[in-house]
Order: sequence, then C-alpha cells, then structure tokens
Amino acid sequence: MHNWKQRLGFWTLRASAFLVLAVLAFLLSDIILQGREVISWEFLSSPPRQGMTAGGIFPAIVGTFYLSLITALVSVPLGVLGGIYLSEYAKQGKLTRLIRMSIRNLAGVPSIVFGMFGVAIFVNFFNLGLSLLSAGLSLGIMTLPVTITASEEALKSVPDSYRQGSLALGATRWQMIKTCILPPAVPGILTGSILGLARAAGETAPILFTGAAFLYPNLPDSPFSQFMALPYHLYILATQHHDISRVRPIAYGTALVLILVVLILNISAIILREKLSRRYRR
Repeated sequence: MHNWKQRLGFWTLRASAFLVLAVLAFLLSDIILQGREVISWEFLSSPPRQGMTAGGIFPAIVGTFYLSLITALVSVPLGVLGGIYLSEYAKQGKLTRLIRMSIRNLAGVPSIVFGMFGVAIFVNFFNLGLSLLSAGLSLGIMTLPVTITASEEALKSVPDSYRQGSLALGATRWQMIKTCILPPAVPGILTGSILGLARAAGETAPILFTGAAFLYPNLPDSPFSQFMALPYHLYILATQHHDISRVRPIAYGTALVLILVVLILNISAIILREKLSRRYRR
C-alpha cells in the first residue's frame, strides 16, 4: 500500500512537471516562430518610427541596459553589505529574526507596490522626476531583498573552520570576512544578484510610474531623462497601441529579444558560478 501511494505521488509530480514544461514550450515556440520574422539588424539598431508601426527597438534595448546598470549599482553593494551584517555581525535574537522575516516578506511583495513607492519617494519626495534614475532606484529597492538573502545564504555556506582559523591567527573580524569568508561566497552572491537583475530587467510595473516613456526615440542623455525599455515597450504594443493588429509582429519581436536578454543573464550567472566555484575549489 505504501509503495503504491509513493508511485502515485511520483507520477503526479512527473505529470505536473511535464504539463508545466509543455505549456512553457508552447509559449516559447509561438514567440520564437512569430518573433524571428521581424528580427533583423535594422530592427535591433534603429528607433521606432511612424507611431511605432515601423522601425526598431534600439532605444528600448539601450534603456533596458542603463536601467539594469543602475539597478545593479544600487542592489548589489547594499545587498552584499546587508548579507554580511546578518551573517557575521548581527546577534541572533528576536530583532534579527524580525529583520530576516521582513526581508523575506519584501521579496514577495508585488512589483507594482515598489513602483508606487518609487513615485512617492524618488519622483516626488526627492524630486527626481520621471527619469531613468527614479526607475533604476525603484528596481534596485525591489531587487534588494533577493540580493540580501542570496548574500547571507552564500556567506553561511562557508565552513565555520574558516572563521575560527582566521580569528585564531589574530585577524580582526573584518579581515577575516574580507580574506577568508567573502571570496568563497562570491559565486553564490553573484548568482543571486544576476538572477535578481534578470527579474528586474523584465519588470513593467515599477518603471510604468517612475520614468518609462510611451515613445522616446532618442537615447537618454542623462540619468534624469525619460527612456524606453523593452518590457514597457512590449506592454504598450500588446495592450495600448491604437493599431494592435499592425504592431503585433513588432510585439513578438520585442518579446523574443526580452526573453533572450533574460536568458543571457541567467546563463551568465550559471557560467560565472561554475568558473568561480572551480577556482576556489582549487
């Protein structure tokens, strides 16, 4: 009886996994088949024209790159420092548990809430306006809980013998962290950070309120400029354009480029983790 229930459970899990993969494969194949027809050098290197019914998505690609760069500059340093504090400095007690619980809860907050937070704090309170900087800071705050959690877990995975040996040799706590704890944790930290950036690169809601423009064919010339971004451009083409049937091929091409950007980020995280892991194992 027990073996029968176990086999039933395994087959249920396999069927669920197969169903999810089948739906994913169907969606990806549809996007690839429809999107590859419009992918060309002109599509990737030219701005939109004629009300986005012609031309390409180059400003959206550049805007997404700048946005990801600002997000990384905000979330990675603060996330690593937060992870170091929780792992190496914070006393284990009710306050630390409350901080961890709050960080975990923030990681599950819908992205549109971070967009409204960005409007209230960065756009209005700090008077940054609708700009690339406001959007990047909003995405950085949204990505911060994931980066903190990944950094803390990576630091915790380093054996305690590294800490004890370093302190026994007379190193200070910061010297111990910098030379013995942080280097082996770098693969996990970078993996979590890049995966967080990959999620941020595909978000629409936070940038919808903080600086993304409906049509901005010029490249942003400063952090205080408005900008185009791939997820918002796709949202406009798919739902808000006055001639959706005409721009649908461009929407498919934009979706395919966005998927490729996220895929490249994810693959980069895997490759980087493997290379750094092999280096520190030696």
